[in-house]
Amino acid sequence: MRIRPISPDLLVTELTGRLADAATRAATAAGSARLRVAVDGAPAAGPDELAAALVEPLRARGRPVLHVRATDFLRPASLRFELGRTNPDAYYEGWVDEAGLRREVLDPAGPGGTGRLLPSLWDAAADRASRARYVDLPPGGVVLVSGALLLGGGLPFDVTVHLELSAAALRRRTEPAQDWTLPAFDRYAEEVVPASFADVVVRADDARRPALVEPGAEA
Repeated sequence: MRIRPISPDLLVTELTGRLADAATRAATAAGSARLRVAVDGAPAAGPDELAAALVEPLRARGRPVLHVRATDFLRPASLRFELGRTNPDAYYEGWVDEAGLRREVLDPAGPGGTGRLLPSLWDAAADRASRARYVDLPPGGVVLVSGALLLGGGLPFDVTVHLELSAAALRRRTEPAQDWTLPAFDRYAEEVVPASFADVVVRADDARRPALVEPGAEA
């Protein structure tokens, strides 16, 4: 593989181009297809921020875009905290309502889907349904789903982007109050190994100096 350093701005530009091209191919192959994109990474790597940065550039390329955050699809507190508020195994295995994310976002955006998507399902702060209104994503559109621990569980994404942090960088950049989640990310790296199969892998140890991991000879 080749590790290619890249500026944050150029990373957004290159990802925009890749996703716009992939959306064109999907629409050509399947007629009314929409592109379902995962932007996966620990909170310290900034997956929500990267996905948000892609929205306007994709729209400028003529692509309707919806950004959905996995933290808006959490399960109710009674289920998330059944084993305690800081249980890393519960965080790893069951905080995100994957069935709801599939039902309300990924399936409607997939082949034969209606394109009628729900931007958020659950307000975790208030611990109640978000009461969000459905949004129509036109054919040829892109839905960006950002968050942690999104890959390896069978969610139907068309393109996957993984923000990879070394163990040292993860510990250095994680908020102290969230240190309890670190064992979950250790499990994810060991059991799922998302960097081994994601379509795009970005090394994000230094937010100011990311690097793309590309196939080919070692640089």
